[in-house]
Amino acid sequence: MHRVASSGNTANSTRPRKEKRLTYLLSYADDEKHCAGINCLAISKPTLDGRGHLFTGSRDGTLKRWEVNENSAICSATFESHVDWVNDAVIAGDNVLVSCSSDTTIKTWNCWSEETCTRTLRQHSDYVTSLATAEKNSNVLASAGLGGEVFIWDLETVLAPVSKSSDIMEEDSSNGFISSANATSVGSLRAINSSTSISTHTNQSSGSAPTVAKGHKESVYALAMNDTGTLLVSGGTEKVVRVWDPRSGSKTTKLKGHTDNIRALLLDSTGRFCLSGSSDSMIRLWDLGQQRCLHSYAVHTDSVWALSSTPSFTHVYSGGRDMSLYLTDLTTRESLLLCTEEHPILKMVLQDDNIWIATTDSSIHRWPADGRNPQKALQRGGSFLAGNLSFSRARVSLEGSTLVPVYKGPEFTIPGTPGIVEHEILNNRTHVLTKDSSGSVKLWEITRGIMVEDYGKVPFDQKKEELFEMVSVPAWFTVDTRLGSLSVHLDTPQCFSAEMYPVDLSISGKAEDDKVNLARETLKGLLAHWLTKRRKRFGSRTSSSNGDVLSGRDFAARSLDHSRIEVDGNADNDSTVYPPFEFSPVSPPSIITEGSQGGPWRKKITDLDGTEDEKDIPWWCIECVLNNRLPPRENAKLSFYLHPCEGLTVQMLTQGKLNAPRILRIHKVVTYVIEKMAQDRQSDGLGGEDAPGLPLRQSASDGPRGLKANPKFKSLIEIWCNNQVLPPDMSLATVRAYIWKKPEDLILNYRVIESK
Repeated sequence: MHRVASSGNTANSTRPRKEKRLTYLLSYADDEKHCAGINCLAISKPTLDGRGHLFTGSRDGTLKRWEVNENSAICSATFESHVDWVNDAVIAGDNVLVSCSSDTTIKTWNCWSEETCTRTLRQHSDYVTSLATAEKNSNVLASAGLGGEVFIWDLETVLAPVSKSSDIMEEDSSNGFISSANATSVGSLRAINSSTSISTHTNQSSGSAPTVAKGHKESVYALAMNDTGTLLVSGGTEKVVRVWDPRSGSKTTKLKGHTDNIRALLLDSTGRFCLSGSSDSMIRLWDLGQQRCLHSYAVHTDSVWALSSTPSFTHVYSGGRDMSLYLTDLTTRESLLLCTEEHPILKMVLQDDNIWIATTDSSIHRWPADGRNPQKALQRGGSFLAGNLSFSRARVSLEGSTLVPVYKGPEFTIPGTPGIVEHEILNNRTHVLTKDSSGSVKLWEITRGIMVEDYGKVPFDQKKEELFEMVSVPAWFTVDTRLGSLSVHLDTPQCFSAEMYPVDLSISGKAEDDKVNLARETLKGLLAHWLTKRRKRFGSRTSSSNGDVLSGRDFAARSLDHSRIEVDGNADNDSTVYPPFEFSPVSPPSIITEGSQGGPWRKKITDLDGTEDEKDIPWWCIECVLNNRLPPRENAKLSFYLHPCEGLTVQMLTQGKLNAPRILRIHKVVTYVIEKMAQDRQSDGLGGEDAPGLPLRQSASDGPRGLKANPKFKSLIEIWCNNQVLPPDMSLATVRAYIWKKPEDLILNYRVIESK
């Protein structure tokens, strides 16, 4: 599993507070499909109209609800709040969906509501990998993760309305935010430790005293619970199956036998028998009463990651890294290869005579499984006798005894969108080239959040070379694809380092020499819906967390403790969103960020309601959009020397160092040379040089203040660098990066060629 950095709690730290990052995820046009591997599946009980619903959780960070019929599956809801992989999901009772994620949180949802998260539980210290619930006791929930904790939750208490005086578990508002004030507080929570000792931590803010203790000594990957919630089993990297009494939080026994990480667990309804699947490729059947292993099944050639049993617990379906689905009779040891997937199998769930299979691909397959009469499938022939040692199955494979699967293809597929697996930020810093898992190469414009070109299945490196431009723009954003789509990260103050002229962005109505800050305009586009909603609520003024109305000056004063800020004087028509920065409402991106309180949150930009403030959105984003204030930017200007070409008898215009914006074009330097020469001629040879260090403060259109260029002066000016003539539209930054290529200050030379 991948890891992401967490911001941590620096409230009592003497170190400078790390500014919160803002991330936005670019959406596909078809947002009703997953775009990354499916980590979990859950089947709800049939509704009154007899329809079944399948819930899926993906590495794209979302969960989806599907209305499933014989030959169709319609996505009827997308549950979006997690900011990292969704690792597991279970249904508690009739209407509570519970999910856990690599973002270290557990979230609860109403299965049939409008996709709004109802609670966020933040007790885990690391990725939450597994959940378990009791079929006949919907109030009991277990969770486990890489931090070694195993927690038992009372869902009735967790989902109870929250009182302001005793805030045991913060309720998510419509935007999914949660306060961090009670991050160490949970309601009716018991934590299991590998020893029987249980420690109690008092929550000072609410006065509650939940039972809290550490769990395994190492990471936990699998959980299972019996129907009544009286027995819990867990397993992980310690290679043992631990058995617990969730009612008291005490350990009852520890089962040894596996030689590698335990990745899947199943309990029968009574809690007497347990099945475990491991990275050692073995499946083991345990008698918990006798505390011993009854059978070992060498069926797979690689790690076993998923198990599903028949209701009678007589047969088991297993899948894993070898991409194969096997059916095994637990009594006779007879095993049959039902099918093979094209990707490793992560999860499976049995539904009558069919089985749903989730893999590292974004599509979900339904295969025939004869779940009501598994012996019928075994009678078709082609079965083999499972060995009891892992090398026995490997030996059969090496000897060339190839098994033929019963089924060649799935009977039904819920298609996903191929996830992005490779990307390249182009030099213009507004486009990103991507390649997805199907091999398709696409071009994305990140300032509008859209895919602008689909090149099909072409060589990625070749297309990258074709799109190369000799331009130098500061790296104002970073990108990753861990969620299957493009995640664009903005960090202050680095994100405000890139500027362009309006003409380069095809923006009309702005002065030629205005500088357009790419990050600021992108933030305006992202938060345009939020700003519109906010103005309807509060007018043109901002609002504090307690509802008091604040002026922009008051808000700025509250932000001075974060860092120094400056006003961008070029920001006329500040609220205007220019076309190159308009995000489509049809496929809007989602924002991932965190404010001054609580943990990260995620929501589509069109779902922001305007009530979010500096507690929710990073203060520097609000300062930028509301008050036109940007943090200080480094390297906004570039120093260089301007000398005549060697060997030419041309008067030296200036001997000092010049400073100019990095985006200044060479034709502006030409204009400066012409203006200086015209100024010197009009001074009748009396010097006329500016003092060393004179900045290029005049535009091409203005000319020297108080002077007009001589219309008869028709000399042609060329600007050289490293013995190369520079194109007029090349920027100083590009010259330094691709022509000069030295750490010293840039040296430009000008040459006068008399026109004929």
